[in-house]
Amino acid sequence: MTEPKVSPIAARAAGCPFDPAPALYEALEDDELRRCPVPSPMGEFEAVVVTRYQDARAVLGSDQLRMGGAMPFQPGNLMSYDGEEHTRLRRRLTGSFTTKRARELRPMIEGVVADVLDGLEKAGPGSDLVAHFSMPIPTQVICALLGVPYEDREEFQRRTEAVLDVNSTFEQQMRAVAEVNAYMGVLVARHREEPGDDLLGGIVREHGAELTDDELAGVGNMLLIAGHETISSTLAASVALLLRHSDQLAIVRDEPDAIDGAVEELLRFCAPATILPRKAAGEIQVRDRVIDEGEFVVVSALAANRDLESGEDLDRLDVRRPLLGHLAFGFGPHQCLGRQLARMELRVALPALLNRFPELRTAVPADEVDYRTSALVFGVNSLPVTW
Repeated sequence: MTEPKVSPIAARAAGCPFDPAPALYEALEDDELRRCPVPSPMGEFEAVVVTRYQDARAVLGSDQLRMGGAMPFQPGNLMSYDGEEHTRLRRRLTGSFTTKRARELRPMIEGVVADVLDGLEKAGPGSDLVAHFSMPIPTQVICALLGVPYEDREEFQRRTEAVLDVNSTFEQQMRAVAEVNAYMGVLVARHREEPGDDLLGGIVREHGAELTDDELAGVGNMLLIAGHETISSTLAASVALLLRHSDQLAIVRDEPDAIDGAVEELLRFCAPATILPRKAAGEIQVRDRVIDEGEFVVVSALAANRDLESGEDLDRLDVRRPLLGHLAFGFGPHQCLGRQLARMELRVALPALLNRFPELRTAVPADEVDYRTSALVFGVNSLPVTW
């Protein structure tokens, strides 16, 4: 069996997948900008490695850094656009993902979480928390928002896994992309005929004349994949992390006033998004170093989140820590569009789980938990729990 490839920029410590690998700590101390090989379905490429927090913010905020061109172009996917085209498309979506909108969605999210917890209790001790908690919650939420039938979840989850796996071949990945585009194209066609009251229907109703069917399908796919996969991964990783730290778990469970800060600390510590390759459209100055035009660039949120220049021990989980900046949602023009929705789901789901099952614990030894470290989003493949 071929060993899965893991990008050095996303490598995690053996025995503790929440910590950066030693090479990333070394890169933090290195004044040079290292280059490293990055595995990709399109073939391995060399990229400039950015690990320091301030360097990462400077690079990600640079108008010379491009997302488009670093990956295959997909109409409607914000990651395929830069500059005015990116702004044009993003503006049509931002109103649906504001802090105010996330607050409005809280009652719906609370209802979904309560139903999912009923299902977990019915499944009983020994159940996989990924299958019975972390995946159903964001999947039901994003399906409701987009108007995607929840019964189609197994198929689009399978395709998403192929799209995000750096060990997929280019052909496998493109086949999965074609399948998700075809699926979303059917939904777009329905909304063209009769726009629904959901988010996708609203986009068709308000902006359908300005966007092509391919762009609308791309928007839908982007929101569907990001809306269930990344939040599910973060939920599962956060629970796995808290189960390693019972004192921190107790705070999340018992102190409602601490939950907002706790979510930010869990995001910082888990760093679910591993790499998104970008490309320099011109020379970029980083301290006294230069990234040349045409070079690929990868930023390690995992490393940068341990380098916030706060003077604190950032390798220690502290859910009461005063709020720190982090790069879990990226930075700059391509900062995660759905970050407020993600925060709300985490704020609702984590304390609800821990209060329903106050004796929650893993049903297998901690070193047997199956973490996902080779995909573009860090998470847990399965997390058997008991209570």
